[in-house]
Amino acid sequence: MATTDYTQTTRRSPEIEAAQESYLDLLTQQVGRAPGSAGVPTLSALGPQIAGQNVLTQQAQQQAATQAGLGQLTFDTTGAVTGAGQGTGVSGYEPYLTQAGQYSGPQAYQQFMSPYQQDIIDTTLTEFDQQTAQGVPQLAANAINAGAFGGGRDAIANAQYASDAARNRAQLQASMLGQGFTQANQFANQGFDQQRQLASLQPSLAASGVQQLGAAGTGNLAYQQALLDAQQQQNQLAYNEPLNRIQSFGSGIASQASGSPLTTTNQSMGGGAQSVGPLSQALSAGLSAYGLGSIFGA
Repeated sequence: MATTDYTQTTRRSPEIEAAQESYLDLLTQQVGRAPGSAGVPTLSALGPQIAGQNVLTQQAQQQAATQAGLGQLTFDTTGAVTGAGQGTGVSGYEPYLTQAGQYSGPQAYQQFMSPYQQDIIDTTLTEFDQQTAQGVPQLAANAINAGAFGGGRDAIANAQYASDAARNRAQLQASMLGQGFTQANQFANQGFDQQRQLASLQPSLAASGVQQLGAAGTGNLAYQQALLDAQQQQNQLAYNEPLNRIQSFGSGIASQASGSPLTTTNQSMGGGAQSVGPLSQALSAGLSAYGLGSIFGA
């Protein structure tokens, strides 16, 4: 008695199989899209980026360098400091100390003497001499009235008058010179104190300016970095979005396949077909893949 051999095939529904094949095709195509290829962001666009230093920060760094006596700073393309030129070697506060030194010492007052002081002294002494000369006739008249004109008493009186006038003139001149010296010396001391105070204040004032520029530069740097980070996130979303859709598609297929019935087909080894032929299955799967692939732009 002849026996007939059969093969048994268990398969999902044609729709599920077609969807699975489409999923594999779409996944293969998407994975094959390397970064930097047409329509795909480059690795540098997908990776983190660092904002370069801005002009505000560079100005703050330059002011700090100048304060320390350094020269012009140089920067690379990222804005980082690469070197400092030859400077004066003089800190920002030192010129004030140098100026203060010029206002100290025995001769420092001379810088503050009024250029008009000698004119004032000369004018005052000239007036004094005129007043003194006006007293000589009165002295002679007194001697005549006393009957002593030309005598010893008259000579003594004239000599005393001249001596008193000379002494008073010298005292007046010394007084004016002393006043000028005292005033100039006070100005010199004030100038010395002011320069010392400026020397002590200058570092903190300079540091305040550097801090303000640095703070402004830091704020700008944070803004620029935020823009770069946002752009990176956008690039990553653009790269991952098709993959996310394909994964969602695959998850949907898996959920449908878990509840779909299985079809068992027995086929005779002698060629008797008990199921849909391979060509019909291929056409069905191909049409389904084309329909799903068009949804994803494949």
